[in-house]
Amino acid sequence: MGIRKLGYVGLNVTDVDAWTDLLGRTLGIGVTTAKFGAEEVALVELDEFKYRMALHPSTEDTPRELGWIVDTPRELDRLSQRLTDAGFIVKDGSAQEMELRGATQLRWFTDPVGYRVELAVGEAKARTSVGRADGTGPGSTRLGHFVLASPKLAELRELYESVLEFKLTDYRSPGLFFFRCSTAHHNIALASAEATSIHHLEFEHGSIDDVGRSYDRAKANGAPISISLGRHMNDKAISFYVRNPSGFHLEIGYGGIEVGDDWVPHDFGVSDVWGHHHANANPFASSKS
Repeated sequence: MGIRKLGYVGLNVTDVDAWTDLLGRTLGIGVTTAKFGAEEVALVELDEFKYRMALHPSTEDTPRELGWIVDTPRELDRLSQRLTDAGFIVKDGSAQEMELRGATQLRWFTDPVGYRVELAVGEAKARTSVGRADGTGPGSTRLGHFVLASPKLAELRELYESVLEFKLTDYRSPGLFFFRCSTAHHNIALASAEATSIHHLEFEHGSIDDVGRSYDRAKANGAPISISLGRHMNDKAISFYVRNPSGFHLEIGYGGIEVGDDWVPHDFGVSDVWGHHHANANPFASSKS
């Protein structure tokens, strides 16, 4: 497959300081800054690469771009042609955008809900490792996945499954589907909803202890824990969620399973093995929950 992982997410945010406080002081995740034109962008460090989330100062809280890493220039060309054949307009990213992403090639298109989706070749390493807040070793390790909710579920499924060649891992009837572009259980999930939004982004951590430490810090610092500590039924990950300053969830997790080509998609039924109690109504709840 040409796409091998979720590389980065860019957000327009109204309160960069609140974001950096939540990420740094509460979750122990590092943030640096970089110039992008006339503005200063906050870059969120999850691993040794340049960044996994970029926070652009704005008057609104909206997704700016969703970036997928592609294996090779040849695969980028192949996927670009598949997108063009499917009716999408594919454009080249600017030199400034490539520099910020740390990419050697960059193309983008607009998905059925109006989000900018980028395909990038290359990643730039900016450090040898990242550490926990107490300096004892790796905490966050990578950007895992995101969940996109929209009334245009059918169009999004067609894009990711038929055009970009993601594989269906499992689902919950009637409107929640998990897809992968790697051996991870899922890199994206698509859900039916009345309005389009990112439900959550997941930051993967190096151990269950790292998740526990983040949970303790979040509680001690009064972070808005929106979904309590728990274990998912389908990917078996142990995680908790916080509501970020832009209004959606950040999932802090560890332990998601990997799957191979012999995996058979199925309805996994109950959402959680234990925990994951929602502070507010669960938009994906069903009679099976």
